Amino acid sequence: MFNIGVEYAGTVFGIAESPVEEGLIWAGTNDGMLQVTRDGGATWTNVTENMRGLPEWMAVRSIAPSRYDAGTAYVAIDGHQVNVRDPYIYRTRDYGESFEKITDGIPPSMLSYTKVIVEDPKRRGLLYAGTENALYVSFNDGDDWRPLQNNLPHAPVSGMVVQEHFGDLVVGTYGRGFWILDDLTPLQQLTAAAMMSASHLFTPRDAWRFRPITPPSVPYSDPTEGTDPEYGASINYWLAEPADETPTIEIVDSAGQVVRTLPGTNNAGINRVHWDLRDEPNGPIRLLTSPLYADHIEVGDEGRPAPGARQISILLPPGRYTVRLDAAGWTHEQPLTVLKDPHSAGTEADIAAQVAFLREVRDDVVAAGEAVHRVEAIRVQLATMSRFAGDDALAEAITALQNQLTHLQMNMVDLRLTGQGQDGVRFEAKLLQKLGYLTGAISVADFPPTDQELEVKALLHEQLREHLGALDAMVANEVEALNEMLRARGMLIIAD
Repeated sequence: MFNIGVEYAGTVFGIAESPVEEGLIWAGTNDGMLQVTRDGGATWTNVTENMRGLPEWMAVRSIAPSRYDAGTAYVAIDGHQVNVRDPYIYRTRDYGESFEKITDGIPPSMLSYTKVIVEDPKRRGLLYAGTENALYVSFNDGDDWRPLQNNLPHAPVSGMVVQEHFGDLVVGTYGRGFWILDDLTPLQQLTAAAMMSASHLFTPRDAWRFRPITPPSVPYSDPTEGTDPEYGASINYWLAEPADETPTIEIVDSAGQVVRTLPGTNNAGINRVHWDLRDEPNGPIRLLTSPLYADHIEVGDEGRPAPGARQISILLPPGRYTVRLDAAGWTHEQPLTVLKDPHSAGTEADIAAQVAFLREVRDDVVAAGEAVHRVEAIRVQLATMSRFAGDDALAEAITALQNQLTHLQMNMVDLRLTGQGQDGVRFEAKLLQKLGYLTGAISVADFPPTDQELEVKALLHEQLREHLGALDAMVANEVEALNEMLRARGMLIIAD
């Protein structure tokens, strides 16, 4: 066949069945012919001549029958094999009896010939068109087009389909792989009224609370490996121009509590921010002193991370949430539904029990962190005070208190750890690290805490309670005794 060239004419390049009228089928061939049948193929009508201004011998590559009106269809025609490089897209609204050429906004070039056209499944008049080097979108049924390139390489757009379950636009290119424009929601909801407003929050699509699975085994350097979209909910909003202040986004749960605050982007046009379905993490826990036996490691004003300390952000349960946007002087709200992973064996009651458990452990981590900061603040003051001790008795008292605080702090966090090399595996875990490990062990799946985890949690909570009591007693006794010596000498006292 390839030797005699019969594929150069009469080959069906585009064929599409109407989604709304039974028996209505469109067929296009690479000799420039477009035909339509309304009786399931028993008889065909050639409507090519109704496409005014169409050069001969072009390839009818793509046909998109409308799902909103049976008589409407869109046709993309490619003429580069006969050196026709301009875009050719036609629209009919009467089963092919007449056509309009709809290419305004697609600039003619050597690579502007059209290869594919797709109709959006949710918004009437929203169309996507691919050319040899670009992707375009029309919001008005093809009357004009706008670039939809973003980070898509300027490669031939050979195929497109809207993945309707998630509402993504899947693009197949020639030579640059497959690309996905995630979440078409803002395009489907971008109306003239929205574009005229200073800011507008689009209704977000449902977010799936997927849980991790065993990943497939692939080489680290696999060139065919793609990139997954960001996890969680995509939040989209419109800004007519950059706002004076950076927009902020709040996630509100069904009880009316703000569970997460996110900084927004501040660009003219459509902005997108992702929420990872987690709540606000606890603050960082930091040490203000050098590691024991490593005075050469200097600590800046911001301190250094406490070894083993975690900032815990809890994956919230499925349910109804509210997205609140503050932008350009306006506040907007839209509902958001978070859906449970259908493949997860855990129930919603299991998830609720896990979330309650994690919150209680995080409360203990926060209390432990406050205790760490309290001890560090005193240790820093003592280090400064020791430089100005005017007599041996005061110097000895300061040193004794420093040793007591170091010993107490070592119950909570290992002060020997430098964060360098392998020192993290040389010593046993301290209380703060154990609390963090307990949260990591349970949060990998949708199951409630086990009896063992509940028992460990209770043991660690009791150890924390004892530690906090010992700290209070030390401040009330040893620190206060030192302060009495300082007052007697007219010196500044240790603040708690």
